[in-house]
Amino acid sequence: MKKIVLVLFLLLMAGPFVQGQGCSVCTQAAAGMGDKSAKGLNGGIIYLAFLPLIIMGTVGFLWWKNSSSTKS
Repeated sequence: MKKIVLVLFLLLMAGPFVQGQGCSVCTQAAAGMGDKSAKGLNGGIIYLAFLPLIIMGTVGFLWWKNSSSTKS
């Protein structure tokens, strides 16, 4: 059990380092593009991030709503 927890912890801690590299590459690519292309890239990133954020927000709200109703 401790081994599984350790592996999960290490995987979660490695995530920001892997994602940080992608942001650097996107910034470098956007710097070489024109203003219109850079705005399009930023719009695409926001578009792709929108659905997961809505899903996580909905799950969090439902969890909060159900946990607060059971305490009362």
